[in-house]
Amino acid sequence: MAGRDLITTQDWSIDELVRTLKTARELKKEYQRGKIQRLLNDKTFFMLFYAPSTRTRAAFEAGMTYLGGHGQYIDVSTTRLGSGEAVRDVAKMYEKYGHGLGVRILDSAIDYVSGVGVSTIREYAKHAQIPVINMACCTYHPTQGLADLMTTEESLGRVKGKKYVIMWGYAKSFRGRCSIHEEALIMSRFGMDVVLAHPPGFEIDPKIIETSRSNAIAQGGEFEVTNDLGSALEGANAVFPRNWATNELLSIGASRFGKERELEIHEKYRNWTLTQDLLDKMDRRAIVTHVLPVLRGEEATDEVLDGPHSVIYPQAENGMYTKMAVLSLTMGRKKHS
Repeated sequence: MAGRDLITTQDWSIDELVRTLKTARELKKEYQRGKIQRLLNDKTFFMLFYAPSTRTRAAFEAGMTYLGGHGQYIDVSTTRLGSGEAVRDVAKMYEKYGHGLGVRILDSAIDYVSGVGVSTIREYAKHAQIPVINMACCTYHPTQGLADLMTTEESLGRVKGKKYVIMWGYAKSFRGRCSIHEEALIMSRFGMDVVLAHPPGFEIDPKIIETSRSNAIAQGGEFEVTNDLGSALEGANAVFPRNWATNELLSIGASRFGKERELEIHEKYRNWTLTQDLLDKMDRRAIVTHVLPVLRGEEATDEVLDGPHSVIYPQAENGMYTKMAVLSLTMGRKKHS
């Protein structure tokens, strides 16, 4: 796996993902014991941020420190990329300076236009002969997906055949679909019965649906899309309540579609909030997941988020271990052409 890019978990085999999760669990144990192997001693991981972050930057940067290397944060606004410099030139420069490159580009950084972020990351990967890691784009968030699967396995045990609901949640703002797509892909790939529940107009990328269905069929599971939230939650083992923008806005961008127009649509579905009453429809040992930031009182109530079913903080912690695992497995040597 040394030298490999990670743009989506779909690019890696199930065996490779299992190995990554095994490595993440080992690193978690080492971290808790206060003795982490310095697997990336004197290595540098450049972190190029077009979009802001609370957890992703912190987790990658701390993870590189624990592994003996250095995570260097770069705000794209401090570079010459906005003044006409080509991506290929920047990619080649970071290749010469370091051992890995992470790129985060989504939401307002691309006016919410679906496809722009992932195509930019693929361009970096095309030209940089070091591992390129997707730190979240318009379409995928692979290290987050790994953390979510790790947390789900810790909470539920064997996940195959368990019901995982990806739920659109009401909010007074909107985001892209990277985490939604990643959940659909990775949970279906590991045999969970995935239900995507959202109001009309909030459809996700049809290619993601097609791939998720294929994943489910290959593992003997199911992938369902519904506009009926109540039935989706019946007997579910896990729920992920998160807001995302309408398909129309993500197709043409927020500037053309109009932010106020978008939020007027969201207001029609204020009842799409995960409450205790809805949680009571689920399995009694069900878990509530969220990638954070969670919009409290909108996507879900405080009662749910702070209650005994919530795993949002262990999930955030596991994000550091899965990122460390990806870094340690891919940055063992420089990528060769």
